[in-house]
Amino acid sequence: MRLEMRSLSQFLRQKRLDSGLSQLDVAKVLGYSSPQFVSNWERGLVSPPLETISVLIGLYKIPPSEVIDRIMTETRRYLEANLSRKKRSRARR
Repeated sequence: MRLEMRSLSQFLRQKRLDSGLSQLDVAKVLGYSSPQFVSNWERGLVSPPLETISVLIGLYKIPPSEVIDRIMTETRRYLEANLSRKKRSRARR
């Protein structure tokens, strides 16, 4: 199972838009030649590396605690859903 950070991806997209930046603007700041990397994060296909999240926090002027709270909430939901699913399937055996 793969952890999906949908709430984080939507949050980062909204913060980028609030900052008046395009995906290409962000990609250039991060040293990417294509906005595809940013698009993939914002669509929830992949999560940005922690180092990149740190840069985005500064670029978008986001309080780090907001990002940490989102990551922790999504991680908790993922773990609870998957651990309870495994527990139920063991009980059926």
